[in-house]
Amino acid sequence: MISETSRRVLVTGGASGLGSAIVRALISGGYDVALTYRSSGEAAERLVADLSEANPERTITAHALDLADRDAIEAFCEANEGEGFYGLVHNAGQSYDVLAAMMAQDKAEAAMQVNFWSLTRLAKALVRGMIRGRSGRIVAIGSVAALRANPGNAAYAATKGALISYCRTLAIESAKRGVTVNVIAPGFIDTDMMTPYAAHRAGMEKQIPAGRFARPEEVAALAAFLMGEGAAYITGAVLPVDGGLTAMMGVHRT
Repeated sequence: MISETSRRVLVTGGASGLGSAIVRALISGGYDVALTYRSSGEAAERLVADLSEANPERTITAHALDLADRDAIEAFCEANEGEGFYGLVHNAGQSYDVLAAMMAQDKAEAAMQVNFWSLTRLAKALVRGMIRGRSGRIVAIGSVAALRANPGNAAYAATKGALISYCRTLAIESAKRGVTVNVIAPGFIDTDMMTPYAAHRAGMEKQIPAGRFARPEEVAALAAFLMGEGAAYITGAVLPVDGGLTAMMGVHRT
């Protein structure tokens, strides 16, 4: 747990699903949290109220921010540059499922803006303060889709692949300054985002060695760990949280 001076972490897409689990884990770990949301204003307000009541010593704030809006991101970054954030968790994401040969460039670029370019702008704004303070943590939520090919995931996987390459490079550029940069690559998580695939869930779970989807708290726990002192020597890593999915060969004997 962080003691003495509290450390402040920015979490994108923190109002619901995995994002809210990450916010809760960070608050429990002794961090102050600023979360962003796009359309989940009511959920963000409830989360802030609940956590503030249960943890009066912590500071938690919510900020409306559409990561697809470049002007809005620029304004947000200019307002928060130099604000002394200790950590950044880039959790917000946008999916786009289509066969590679059918990909629409505008939709693929929209996903790239949310999943990748927004991270680079936020990191640019916050990492300088981390470097000056010789202490900081950046955690990006990637995906196993960038590690293993899956039909229909070309555009989404490309955004997460770009995210991985960027984070690894930033990691080696900032390591000597006490800043760590890592990627968590979840598999299937039991959140509302999986609702469209409900009819296929049983079949999907059979293909996962652990036999189930991840709970949001299981992924959030790793994000909170990577923020802590115990993770000071972990940087440039891509850490799957997928129940063994990426460790398994895709062809099975029958």
